[in-house]
Amino acid sequence: MTEANLAVFTFDGVKENPTEREVDAGVVFARTHNVDCIVAVGGGSSMDCAKGINFILTNGGRMADYKGHDKAKKPMLPSVGVPTTAGTGSEAQSYALITDERSHLKMACGDKKAAFRVAILDPEVTLSQPKSVTAVTGIDAVAHAIESQVCTKRNPLSQMCSVAAFRHLDQNFEVVLRSPNDLAARSGMQVGAYLAGMAIENAMLGVCHSCANPLTAHYGITHGVAIGVMLPHVIRFNAAQNPEIDGLYAGLLGDFGRVSAKPAAEVLAARVCELTAAAGLPQSLKECGVSESILHLLAEEANQQWTARFNPRPIGEADIHKLYQSAW
Repeated sequence: MTEANLAVFTFDGVKENPTEREVDAGVVFARTHNVDCIVAVGGGSSMDCAKGINFILTNGGRMADYKGHDKAKKPMLPSVGVPTTAGTGSEAQSYALITDERSHLKMACGDKKAAFRVAILDPEVTLSQPKSVTAVTGIDAVAHAIESQVCTKRNPLSQMCSVAAFRHLDQNFEVVLRSPNDLAARSGMQVGAYLAGMAIENAMLGVCHSCANPLTAHYGITHGVAIGVMLPHVIRFNAAQNPEIDGLYAGLLGDFGRVSAKPAAEVLAARVCELTAAAGLPQSLKECGVSESILHLLAEEANQQWTARFNPRPIGEADIHKLYQSAW
């Protein structure tokens, strides 16, 4: 950068699940240095925070003002996304997920102007990830592919991305856990995560992500860990007595799903369990230290999360409580 006569200023005040506090600190930093471009390097939290900073820096107000989509009225700065994990797919999306410190709910603030102009996928920058980070971000990407495939906003474009994403992730997840320096597998995971992000951008997610967020808020459970515990139960719930949804799950599995005598949803749920087990992740909420007595409160909060509204099978608080019970 300096060789190109560009001044670079580094803001590193981003925490996991960024809140308005981190965004506001970044805005002050950006204004102090009069920046004219933003380069986000890191995982989903870094990229989401960068988008949030771009919103406030260029359009003013608070993050809550941009909850929803297309709320920014003024142009935004050009930005570049450089993901160092293979997970959130934020580099492919126009939404920033910023946590409301008071309600612990994640605000989805989207605008096409907030999308990165360029996303640079370089597998070499993912080599230094600890195995635990590789595992939890990878499972999150797998969930993105699965949930976007069946959500109510699914469409041919998003489903093409969902299927391709799942195939890349399924083939490479266990490889990168066993051989973390395998660049081809790392590249496959990055492409899979990006395609899953594209699928979300053109469709939506479902109740699995709604269930995960309160677990993070109350217990500090890493997002990918919470996703991994809940996802098999959500898959089975969605496909129960619903051949269409089971068929969409079969589309993810390809030949592997067609040769099995079991319903595709059962095969897929079992596959997710295999992946989380290979990563050494918890298999139940009890194993995560979650108290059974709080499941009612978790269900109430999960029901308020917006992604639940796009679940392929209509779901309410009572159903979510049963999901938590089955995962406990």
